[in-house]
Amino acid sequence: MFRSKPRRPDVFVSAKAPLPIPARHPAVREALVQASFDPQVRSIAHLPSAHVSSAPLEAVDIDAVVLARDDGRFHLDVVPARQVRDIDDEGLVLIALRELDLAPLVVTAEDLKREPRRSNCGIVWSYHGRFVPVGLRIRILQTLRDDGPMELVRLLENLRSDGDPTPSVLSLACDDLLELDLISQPLGPATIARARS
Repeated sequence: MFRSKPRRPDVFVSAKAPLPIPARHPAVREALVQASFDPQVRSIAHLPSAHVSSAPLEAVDIDAVVLARDDGRFHLDVVPARQVRDIDDEGLVLIALRELDLAPLVVTAEDLKREPRRSNCGIVWSYHGRFVPVGLRIRILQTLRDDGPMELVRLLENLRSDGDPTPSVLSLACDDLLELDLISQPLGPATIARARS
């Protein structure tokens, strides 16, 4: 049986962030999990440093998480995890982000705690890295492509499987192969599942 490698607690990796992203603060990790399930987010990357036009020979340590979304590119500004910098360093970081055309996407502690999103994301993320047999993976994705968005209970009823297909469906959501509505209501039979567009 396939087993995933143990994950380092100080880095984050997901289907949208295939390269490790430093996540030393729990609020950053929570924001990254939630961004991984956001249908608007296409990719997540880490930008450790950048050059600014006013100091072209010296790289500025910006330590930015970059979200590529349908509506543009943003740097993730997680308020509880903001770094304390002196005024000169902060100014250089702001200049670098502006020159990179990265608008801030501010995420507060209240945003991260908003329910049912927080609990739903936590439940689904607990299936991250779980093995899904190829045949079941194909059946799940083909059902959603053929029949369109549907309630989770209907999807699970349509799947013929020796065991409970729920863990596989949740794992495919972590793999960015299907979308689940994790915002409007607690995860349950009426949760809408759809193929990833």
